[in-house]
Amino acid sequence: MDTNGAMDLMWVLIAGSLVFFMQAGFTLVETGFTRSKNTGNIIMKNLMDFCIGSLAFWAVGYSLMYGDSTGFIGDISQYAFFDSAKDMHSLFFQTVFAATAATIVSGAIAERTKFSTYLIFSLLMTLIIYPISGSWVWNTGGWLNKMGFTDFAGSTVVHAVGGAASLVAAAMVGPRIGKYTDGKSNAIPGHSIMLGALGVFILWLGWFGFNPGSQLAISGDNAFAVAKIFITTNLAGAIGALAAMFVTWIFYKKPDISMTLNGVLAGLVGVTAGCAAVSPVGALFIGLICGIAVVFSIEFIDKKLKIDDPVGAVSVHGVCGALGTILVGLFATDGGLFYGGGFDKLIVQLTGVGAIVAWAMGASFVVLFILKKTMGIRVTKEEEIDGLDIHEHGTNCYND
Repeated sequence: MDTNGAMDLMWVLIAGSLVFFMQAGFTLVETGFTRSKNTGNIIMKNLMDFCIGSLAFWAVGYSLMYGDSTGFIGDISQYAFFDSAKDMHSLFFQTVFAATAATIVSGAIAERTKFSTYLIFSLLMTLIIYPISGSWVWNTGGWLNKMGFTDFAGSTVVHAVGGAASLVAAAMVGPRIGKYTDGKSNAIPGHSIMLGALGVFILWLGWFGFNPGSQLAISGDNAFAVAKIFITTNLAGAIGALAAMFVTWIFYKKPDISMTLNGVLAGLVGVTAGCAAVSPVGALFIGLICGIAVVFSIEFIDKKLKIDDPVGAVSVHGVCGALGTILVGLFATDGGLFYGGGFDKLIVQLTGVGAIVAWAMGASFVVLFILKKTMGIRVTKEEEIDGLDIHEHGTNCYND
């Protein structure tokens, strides 16, 4: 291997390590935005997402995603129980992405879901659901790849898949006790905005591996491409926070902290699809739109649909992931509608988002329906009231 090849390989591993650290960010956001009596349960779910996902994706998931494709699925035998020394860096990088898709669901169904049932769903997410739709886009033989669908780092492939699964899961498990009374939504405050804020900063840091790392190289002119992706990613997150803050300032009369934090994530999720395809100005617009959209989406899902999502995962990852991917059809400097490319790119983006979201929702429903009828997916009323830490894990994370 020459020097450039070694640099590229090391960049992928370093970027993958940053994405791995996002698991800590998700854990902190979810624990901070929920009640202290369920902290240990959330820690365990996020930990197991990565542990189970690492094994499942190594054994089968990577092969389904990157094996010789029929257009809809990779050859399951090609990379099963992966052992290709020259591609271990690729396996690691894709593994941390798969674990991210799985862990998004954890927050949406926090505080009332059986741990054992969640583990099975997490397994199937990284084993089957995520790899199949991922192969449509990131496998060169995938049908959406051949159509010219653009999702550079996973606004839809990772985030919208996790968000769509979260919507189905949250609807099927039902709201937390006391969330809705007489048709009215009641706030159930999380126990530590500080933990949530720290988690968002860690996730923002991790995104500098998530998006720039998806260039998969840093030698030669790739270095300029990576640097540009750092900027488009950062701008979108920053404007997303500002947008959410000012929207809440106008409508709530105060700049809301949790919504502003979710505005950061909304901007980052939204720009992930087009971070390499749009200009810095385009990234600003995508982050701005997503930062505004996330506030209204959280309100709509909570107060109109009456679906209880404690951390806003459906809106941040599902809605903004899909929206950001669609906006590539407008803002892509090569083929975007606003750059003289016509509607072709926009139609391809809409088609891809629709297909992937439909797959994620349909597959998640089938899995969760079977689990609900066999094992059950919700804890008892007593367990929910006392807290999952005590009943599911026999401990209390705040012993004092």
